[in-house]
Amino acid sequence: MITSEEIKSRLWDGANELRGSMDASRYKDYMLGLMFYKFLSDKTLSSFKMMITRDEITQSELIANYHKSMAERGPQLESMLQNTLGYYVLPEHLYQTWIEDINKGNFEVQKVIDSLNHFERSIANSKDADDFKNLFSNSTLDLTDTALGSNLHERSKNIKALILLFADLDMVALQKGDVLGDAYEYLIGQFAMEAGKKAGEFYTPRQVSEVMAQIAAKTPNIRSIYDPTVGSGSLLLTVKKHLTKQAQQSLTYYGQEKNTATYNLVRMNLLLHEVKPNKMTIRNGDTLAHDWPEDPERPCEGVQFDAVVMNPPYSVKNWNRAGLKVSDPRFEIAGVLPPDSKGDFAFLLHGLFHLGQSGTMTIVLPHGILFRGVAEGEIRKRLLEKNYIDTVIGLPSNLFTNTGIPVVVLVLKKNRQLTDPVLIIDASNTFIKVGKQNVLQEKDIAKIVDTYVLRQEQTGYSHLATRQEIIANEYNLNIPRYIDAIDDDIAHDVEGHLLGGIPQHNIEQLAVIRATTPDLLQSALVPVRPHYFTLKEEISELSTKILNDERIRQQSAQLAQQTQAYIDSYWSQIIAVNDAEQIHPLMEAMLNDIKSLLTSFNHIDIYDGYQIIAEIWQNALLHDIEIISAPKTNFYTAARNRVPNMVNKGSGAKKRSEQDGFISSLIPSELIASELYADELTNIDNNKQQIQTLESELADLVEAAKVEDSPEYDALYESLKKNDDDEPLDSFDNKKLKQELKDTPKDTEAYVILKKVDKLISQKSTLSKQIKADELALKEAVQERILNLTDQEIDRLMYKKWFGNTIALLSELIEKPIKAELKTLQMLNERYQDTLTSIDKEIEQLEAELQAMMQDLVVTQ
Repeated sequence: MITSEEIKSRLWDGANELRGSMDASRYKDYMLGLMFYKFLSDKTLSSFKMMITRDEITQSELIANYHKSMAERGPQLESMLQNTLGYYVLPEHLYQTWIEDINKGNFEVQKVIDSLNHFERSIANSKDADDFKNLFSNSTLDLTDTALGSNLHERSKNIKALILLFADLDMVALQKGDVLGDAYEYLIGQFAMEAGKKAGEFYTPRQVSEVMAQIAAKTPNIRSIYDPTVGSGSLLLTVKKHLTKQAQQSLTYYGQEKNTATYNLVRMNLLLHEVKPNKMTIRNGDTLAHDWPEDPERPCEGVQFDAVVMNPPYSVKNWNRAGLKVSDPRFEIAGVLPPDSKGDFAFLLHGLFHLGQSGTMTIVLPHGILFRGVAEGEIRKRLLEKNYIDTVIGLPSNLFTNTGIPVVVLVLKKNRQLTDPVLIIDASNTFIKVGKQNVLQEKDIAKIVDTYVLRQEQTGYSHLATRQEIIANEYNLNIPRYIDAIDDDIAHDVEGHLLGGIPQHNIEQLAVIRATTPDLLQSALVPVRPHYFTLKEEISELSTKILNDERIRQQSAQLAQQTQAYIDSYWSQIIAVNDAEQIHPLMEAMLNDIKSLLTSFNHIDIYDGYQIIAEIWQNALLHDIEIISAPKTNFYTAARNRVPNMVNKGSGAKKRSEQDGFISSLIPSELIASELYADELTNIDNNKQQIQTLESELADLVEAAKVEDSPEYDALYESLKKNDDDEPLDSFDNKKLKQELKDTPKDTEAYVILKKVDKLISQKSTLSKQIKADELALKEAVQERILNLTDQEIDRLMYKKWFGNTIALLSELIEKPIKAELKTLQMLNERYQDTLTSIDKEIEQLEAELQAMMQDLVVTQ
């Protein structure tokens, strides 16, 4: 079985190899368009098969049967397929027909163009026509574009290669469990990163989508969702992912997109994610120029939705080219039009206009909307007076590929009480660096969403701003006005520097140590005067005492015990998964439960623990459970299933993939070897260490041959390899060495040295051959063992792969804050060790020593 990760990797590698110098934002239209057409063809054949048989049938037989049936009862079959799918692809226009033409050497680009055009015509009069109309128009998929090749031959070659990229993928099978949709979304994201600044018009970074979507998905009884700047649809689909299966089935999707190519992309993306045509309404149009969607029965209200999500273009200039007035129903609430130089509030007001009374809106915008004045200040004041702004979330800079500015997510609601405070979250400092981009980790996203749900206040991170505070700040929502950044620097104490000693108020800030082992801290401190202390033992000794204290060890043991029970409870669920749709709910449950488990332990950062489990899912579980859940398999059969081990060889044009034996579809060969063939590995490692010893001895002799100038070493020097300029290299030439041995008298010291080198080289060669043979034997043994692994061995190996160090990593969370405070204590101790008096004495001593040295100097004329 090919997994979603393998599909993603293969398709992206293929894209990079095939697109050459074509711009990523343009090439994506060809690649994703043809991928979608393969899906339409596969869906057509799958639906036809369901009409004629439930039995197994080869694809070639199915296609032949489809040709025959279409020839015998064309109109009737077309109607049946149209009613079932909302579209159909004729036999001569199937993607599979293109592949057959390629294999027979009959491929023509014009046939592909004809196929795409025919599909457009075939759905023209169907009820789902709008969902597929112009998907493959020349403006999106122009196969005559010279960017694909300067002549017909080059274009044909490149298009054929692109078609073959999807040839063996069963798009219908991959659609189950969202494997196909995830691969499509992944490719969109990869193209976005490659496209750089051009990506802004079609892609919202995953972590920003997650924050916005998870908040929107908290809306009770959500039945409809709208994105007025829909792009590729990632926001809509991320909301869908966080809803129950039942909610997903009843959800209707609305979106509007100005860019035609991106409008086509979002329709494809939704269909690939199993959104039915009758559940989606996507429009190609300018959101600000003309209000949409409108309710004919209530023209001044517009259609309202349970959730509105938006990532509009930032600070659009000249947004009001349509000459809109403040009387436009969307802007009436503001009492003033947003400035024509910045369209941020125009998009926000459009979304708010379409938000239902009990709905939730999330929108990401630049920070300026929080504090800019004049018209924008008036709009912000109106929104705050009506208390529509629910939450302000400050995110880090450099999250987007198209801008480095920091952004803010606003959450808006219409059903808030006037006394409800505005939650302000400063998440601008919680990120990691990945390449040039800043990235929110899973724990950062979880903390933002939990803070939103629980309405929590946390020093330096979140604050509930009352109406009075906001009025006092003149309706300015700039985050630093409400949340003070935490200063990790500890202020210097003047008296401590002058007279020595750690200030008592600094010791009182060591909250975790004082809460867990206060007696050990107290016994380590000696008062030097009132309110100042010094350490009477080394910090390393104190650290050992505290970390090995029974109270800390008991907490660690308790956490280890609960973690073991937690893993055991999920182990049985993980290995029993038999449906891909169970994967994401299981992951969500496991992540939520680790937070609940860690909450009962004081001083632990539960989100560090959350990240540990999240990374287990990202690095292993998502991939492995996908394999386990495949049809006609289970945990144990998947582990014993051998698959070809494909490795890349060569580079550039000569890069190729070759099979190098077999591996388990679940268990790494290295893990099988280390756990079940430890003696064999030890023997190989010992031989490798011996080789290192021999190489070290040979290296010493090489250096000696280069340096020593004596008859004994002349022969050794002659045995060295030389470059073209006859300069000695760092190894011996075996052929020259043999000749020197032959020419050198056996009763000389030179012969003894040469013989030693010869022996070392021989020993190294023998060991190298032995290692190679042992490694091959071990590799073959592991490959055979895969087929014969017992259930108990599989349990042991997979437990180690998934959870081998989880208990240790989570237990370290007990020690982490203690170690941080011990480090602070060490810094304070060092800071106040040298007093002004001691420094003065040291200066006096150094001056005295200098004077003595000067008197000893003898000046001569």
